[in-house]
Amino acid sequence: MRRRDFLTLLGGTAAAWPLAARAQQPGRMRRIGVLMNAAADDPEAQERSARFLQGLQELGWTLGRNLRIDWRWSAFDRQRYRALAAELVALSPDVLLTSGAAVPEMEQATHTIPMVFAGLNDPVGGGYVASLAHPGGNITGFSGTEYGFSAKWLQLLKQIAPNASRAGVLRDRTALGGLGQLGALQGAAFVLGIELTPINSADAGEIEQSLTEFARHPNGGLIVPASTAAATHREQIIALATKFHLPAVYSARFYVNSGGLISYGIDYPDLFWRAAGYVDRILKGEKPADLPVQAPTKFETVINLKTAKAQGLTIPPDLLVTADEVIE
Repeated sequence: MRRRDFLTLLGGTAAAWPLAARAQQPGRMRRIGVLMNAAADDPEAQERSARFLQGLQELGWTLGRNLRIDWRWSAFDRQRYRALAAELVALSPDVLLTSGAAVPEMEQATHTIPMVFAGLNDPVGGGYVASLAHPGGNITGFSGTEYGFSAKWLQLLKQIAPNASRAGVLRDRTALGGLGQLGALQGAAFVLGIELTPINSADAGEIEQSLTEFARHPNGGLIVPASTAAATHREQIIALATKFHLPAVYSARFYVNSGGLISYGIDYPDLFWRAAGYVDRILKGEKPADLPVQAPTKFETVINLKTAKAQGLTIPPDLLVTADEVIE
């Protein structure tokens, strides 16, 4: 689902609306408030939004006919989350959809409007749901990166850079589940014989200084877990990894689409497609408290051969064969 499809869906020019689904819908227009952490013109955000709209249309919802959606885009600016969340809540939507990064601000804005999240790390540890099976409040949805990913990221690093004995881990100190993720990485690193170095990513200056210092020593690689900070500064991170010839493993395909080397992670557009199912169920009367938080089910490996060549790396043939996408 690419930009053209997103624009088509956003315009509400949907395919046929099944009669059976139509009969189930209330007569009044229903309203959804959506808070996205990216900019409206971000290609990845467009794909996630398009998949959400596709899921809704498959369930009988058509923009302008029985559904209205109010979109808010934060452009990776954490300072805007609270104001945008308040704007959406003031519109009194029937249900809210939010990317995982904006859940804290959305949760502060309302404890009554039903909310579905897509890509929230550690929702139980963050205190947003009582348990995965029984969320218990007005919030439910689809969790993000699991700690078990950590071993896979380090394994990929060793595959593409067998001599790597050090790995810098870009760390967002404000990210939900960040400490747990780092702990899991440390466990996997011990088994693989890799020394980890946390690299703070509060702002562009800190990222450049930390990566420059890390790259002064040989046999290093880079792990970039999912976080708002990493997404915000992804172009800078990718440029520095290329400049210093640091083999880097990222948490999502949009880094590789922007020039990163390799990614392994969740198919986030699929999460937003699945989120449409929960929004549909809530609009039809079910409560978030009774809808269990679900884990990701689709994962993908994406490789950028152009970046590999620029860094003088040879990707193993077996890794190329098993990759979901190879960008040449």
